[in-house]
Amino acid sequence: MSGTLLLALRLVMALTLYAFLGWALLTLWRDIRRQSELIIARQIPGISLVEETDTGSKVYHFNNPEVVIGRDQRCDLVFDVNTVSAEHARLSYHHNNWWIEDLHSRNGTLLNLELLTTPVVLTSNDELQLGQVILKAEISESLPDSK
Repeated sequence: MSGTLLLALRLVMALTLYAFLGWALLTLWRDIRRQSELIIARQIPGISLVEETDTGSKVYHFNNPEVVIGRDQRCDLVFDVNTVSAEHARLSYHHNNWWIEDLHSRNGTLLNLELLTTPVVLTSNDELQLGQVILKAEISESLPDSK
C-alpha cells in the first residue's frame, strides 16, 4: 500500500512540476510577444522637409522610419531636377535619432554646406542640399500621441 501511495505522490509531483513549467513558458512567451508588439508599434518623431521656392515654401512631412529622396518615381520624395540623382539620399530613424546618408549620388549631398561622406545625425534647422535642391529639416520635438 505504501508503494502505491508513494508512486501516486510521485506522479502528482511530476504533473505539478510539468504544469508549473508549462505555465512559466506560456507566461514568458506572452511577455515576449507583447514586447515585440510594443517595439513594432513604437512611434517615431516626424520629420518635415521645407523647400523654399520662388512661389513660396513647400513642406513635406514624413512619419515613416526611412525616407529616400531622389529623381526616381519610387522614391518617397521626388524632385524632377537633373542635378538630383535617381536615389540621392536617405533619411532614416534609428538609435533615437534621424540620420542622413548620401547614396553615392553624382553631385553629392551637403549638410550645412559640408559634403557628406558617412551617415550623420540630423537635427532641426539643418540645411540639406541635394544638387540644386535646398531643404531645411524640422524634427518634431515629441513623439506622436499613441492611440
